[in-house]
Amino acid sequence: MLTLQREIKSKTIRYGIAALLLACVLTATVYNFGIQTIIPSEPNVPSDSNPQPSQPNTPTQPNTPSTPNLPPQDSNVPSQPSTPTQPSTPSIPSFPNQPTTPAVFSELKKFSSYDELETFINVNTEKAGTANIFATRTSDTATFGGAEAAPEDYSTTNIQVAGVDEADVVKSDGEYLYVVSTPYIYILKAYPADQAEVVSKIEFNETYGVQIYVNEDKLVILANYYPYLMYETVGDVRVDTIAPYPYVEETFVKVYDITDKTNPVLSRTVTVNGTMSGSRMIGDYVYVVINQAIMQPRLMGTDVYMEVTLPTISGDYTRQIQPTEIYYIDVPDTSYQLTTIIAVNVMNDAQEPTYEPFLTGYSTNMYVSLNNMYLVAPNTNWYFILDSEDEPRQETLVYRIELNQEQVNILSEGTVPGYVLNQFSMDEYNGYFRVATTNNFGWRTFAAESTSKNNVYVLDMNLDVVGELEDLAPGEQIYSARFMGDRLYLVTFRNIDPLFVIDLSDPTAPTKLGELKVTGYSGYLHPYDENHIIGIGKETIAADREDFAWYQGVKISLFDVSDVSNPVEVAKYEMGDRGTDSPILHDHKALLFDESRNLLVIPVLVAELDPTLYPGEVPDWAYGEPVWQGACVFDISPDGIEYRGGITHFEDGADLKNNYWLHSEYFVERTLYIGNVLYTVSDKLVKMNDLGSLDLLNEIELS
Repeated sequence: MLTLQREIKSKTIRYGIAALLLACVLTATVYNFGIQTIIPSEPNVPSDSNPQPSQPNTPTQPNTPSTPNLPPQDSNVPSQPSTPTQPSTPSIPSFPNQPTTPAVFSELKKFSSYDELETFINVNTEKAGTANIFATRTSDTATFGGAEAAPEDYSTTNIQVAGVDEADVVKSDGEYLYVVSTPYIYILKAYPADQAEVVSKIEFNETYGVQIYVNEDKLVILANYYPYLMYETVGDVRVDTIAPYPYVEETFVKVYDITDKTNPVLSRTVTVNGTMSGSRMIGDYVYVVINQAIMQPRLMGTDVYMEVTLPTISGDYTRQIQPTEIYYIDVPDTSYQLTTIIAVNVMNDAQEPTYEPFLTGYSTNMYVSLNNMYLVAPNTNWYFILDSEDEPRQETLVYRIELNQEQVNILSEGTVPGYVLNQFSMDEYNGYFRVATTNNFGWRTFAAESTSKNNVYVLDMNLDVVGELEDLAPGEQIYSARFMGDRLYLVTFRNIDPLFVIDLSDPTAPTKLGELKVTGYSGYLHPYDENHIIGIGKETIAADREDFAWYQGVKISLFDVSDVSNPVEVAKYEMGDRGTDSPILHDHKALLFDESRNLLVIPVLVAELDPTLYPGEVPDWAYGEPVWQGACVFDISPDGIEYRGGITHFEDGADLKNNYWLHSEYFVERTLYIGNVLYTVSDKLVKMNDLGSLDLLNEIELS
C-alpha cells in the first residue's frame, strides 16, 4: 500500500508539472501573438532644467486567565501625469557619489543596454510561467532630541535594532507629538499635559501609507502618492477610462524644517516612481526601498502593449535610472520588479540622493543592521526545483546591500530553502546573517499530511550557507521568531505552540537546546531581560482534526528561559473570546514596553460571547461580539502579569459595534509615555492619563 501511495504521489507531481509547463507554453503563445512589446527608438529624456512629470505603475495585512473588566478610570470620553520615458542611451548623468565598490558575488550582473534588459524580461517571464505560492501571513526609530522643558524620560517607537530607526504613524521628542491622521500630520505640544494643544498641521491629499521620522529639527514624511484616474468627464457625462487606464503612483520623501513647530517649512522633496516597500533611518540618512513592476501596459489605439518602464527620481532635479545601472541575477520570475534603494540625507538638503537599482521578484521583507540591508524575495521559479522526493522546493532569494551614509552597494546574493515570515525571522550578528524559514507549508500528500518543515540557516557575508538546523516541527509553520545574541527563540504552530530555544554560538552548527509545548501561539516575541521572553498571541482550542485549532482570545505569556533545556511559561493573561484581536499581532510598533517601569501596554479589541445565543454548549468556532477597544495596561515582572486597567476612546459599546468592520477612527493604535503621563492615540483623539492611577488628565481632538 505504501509503495502504491508513493507511486501515485510521484506521478501526480510529474503530471502536475507537465500540466504547468503546458500552461506556460499556452501563456507564451498568447503573449507573443496577443500583446506586442514596444521598443522605443528615440525616447524622450528629461533634462535637469526642465523636469518632466513622471507616471509610475499600478500599486500592487502563572496568573489565572480572565477577561479584563472595562476600566472605570476613563469616564470622560470624546464626542463623537504623463507616461515615463524609456532610456536608450546613458545620456542622463547619474547622481554624484554613486557607489563603485564591486559586488563580491559572481552571479550579480549588470545589463549592457535597454535591448538586453527587455530581452531578459521577456524570455525569463515566459520561463517562469504563472506559478506563485508565497502567500504569507500578514505581519515589515527615531533618535529624538528633547526640548528644554521636556523630561528626559519618554518612550520611543518599538524597533528591532538599536540605532536603526523605523518609520511610524506617531513620534515623540519628549515634548511634542507628531501624529499621522489622514489627510493631516499634526504637531502637538504634548508636555506638560495641562498645556497640551495642536500647534500646527500639514495636509496631504491622494496619499496612502504615510509614515514619519523625527530627527532633531527635521520631520521626514514618507508616503505613496496615488490619484485615482478611474474615469474622465466629457461635458456633463462621466465616462470610464479605457483600460488599461494610467495609474500615477509615486513614493515621495518630504523633509520639513520644524525649528518653529507652529510653522513647519518644506525644505526638500524627493520623488521616485513605484511603491514604497519599507524604510529605515540610520544617523542622518533615510533609506527607502521602492518596487516598480518593470513591465507596464500601454494603450495605442485599441491595442494593449507591454513596455519596459524604468523609474525616474525627481525633486529639485530629475534623473532616470539607466539599464546599465541595474544589477540582476539570471533567475526567471513571473513578475519582475525593479527594486530601487535610495539614500536621502535628511539633515543636508543640498546633498543629492544616491541610489542602487536591481531586478528582483517582489521583495517581501527586509532586515536592516547598522551596516547592511537584507532584502528577501520568493524565487517564483521554485516549481521547477524538485527535491529528492520529487516534491517542489520553495526557495527565497536574499540580497545584501551595504549601507554607509550615502553609499548604497549591493554586494552579494544567496538563497535559502523556504519562505521568510517577517523581519524578526532575520538577524545579523558577528559577521553572519541568520534566518529562520518554513519550507513547503501548504503542500500536502494524499495522506493529507502537511510536509512543511522549519529551518534555521547561518550565512556568511557572501551569503553562502555555513550552518543549518533543519526539519524542526514537521507539519507546522513559523508564527514568530526573535534572535538575541547567540540564541534564537522560535515559535511554530499547528494546534499547539512549541517554543524552541536554539543555540547559535557556533555559526556552523546551530543546535536545539530546549522546547516547550503550550496551548495557543505567540505571534510576537519580545525580550523582557536575558532570561525572560514575552509572547503575545492567541489562545486556541484544538479541533477534531490533528492539524487544526480554533483561535480564541488574545494571550500574553511570560517565558522563563534561564534553563535553556527546560523553558517554562511562568505567567499568562487571556483577554476576551474568539474575535478578540490586537494590532501587535501584525505590527510590532503597537507595543509599549518598559522594563524599568514593569510596564506593558497594547491596544486590544475585546470580543465576548453571549452563551444564551447557543443552545447547549457554545461551539469552539463561535465568534464573540465586540464590547470594548482601547489600550490595556499591565504590570509585568518575573513574578507575573497583572492587568491594571484600560483606556478607550469610544463613548459606548454601541459606537464600537457600529464601526467594528469599518475600523473606527477612535480605535487606539499607539501608546507612549512622557514622564508620568500615558498618551493613547487614535485617528481622532489623543488622551493623556496619569501613568500611575490612569486618571484622565486631558484630551485633544484631531479634527
